[in-house]
Amino acid sequence: MKFYKSYAKVNIFLKVTSKRGDYHEIVSRFVIVDGLYDVLSFEQHNDEKFIIDGNFSCDVESNTIFKAYLSLRQYTKSKELENLLKTHKVVVEKNIPAFAGLGGGSSNAATFLKMCNEVLHLGLSLSELAKIGLEVGADVPFFVYNYKSANVSGIGEIVEEFDEESLKYITYTPKIEISTPCVYKRYSKSFYNPIDASTSEKLKNMKTIDLLDNYDSTYLNDLFAPALYEYSNLKEHIRDDYFFSGSGSSFFKLVNP
Repeated sequence: MKFYKSYAKVNIFLKVTSKRGDYHEIVSRFVIVDGLYDVLSFEQHNDEKFIIDGNFSCDVESNTIFKAYLSLRQYTKSKELENLLKTHKVVVEKNIPAFAGLGGGSSNAATFLKMCNEVLHLGLSLSELAKIGLEVGADVPFFVYNYKSANVSGIGEIVEEFDEESLKYITYTPKIEISTPCVYKRYSKSFYNPIDASTSEKLKNMKTIDLLDNYDSTYLNDLFAPALYEYSNLKEHIRDDYFFSGSGSSFFKLVNP
């Protein structure tokens, strides 16, 4: 049995650039957290139902892995894919906290897509898998490409590798389940202040270590203030030298090289 690592990410910065209908367009630096990952595998079973074996708080139909399966099935029309998931369950060893801004669900979905592509020899390119993954969630394409560091823009569909030294991070996740849609709604209502193109380009071209040396979470992350507004108990968990990831509730710190 082959095991696949499904890594967490943190957002070094996350800035809103505009709105596209109901969606916020962003520019963000995503980086992989090497020391934090779930482990996925296929395991034979005799039940023809789609089964995900793991410590999840949601039902199967709401799980990003199942949504990725539906999207992949729609795209490929593969009978072999259907048969695989009738004879095998997806086993997930969960280590990435949920509702935490670390991308666990998106990472699981991307890893599942790549697992199916490899096991079934579907021959799909990474760009095809990213397109399929975008149907599941905005962060999925980043995890499909497997870059250590990337600038992500649009609603998540534009992923550009950022060539820089790999850095080590530690994360801290308070026991606060945050709703990303709720935070974005508050941002749009009370904090909406998109950055201009020149600021966007400046941030995209700065190295991660320089961003963290020169700015704090209040500037780097447009979702920090609305998250604090909606979840006031977050204030109790702010620590020196830690930065806020995504819509939270996780904080991360750079471990000095």
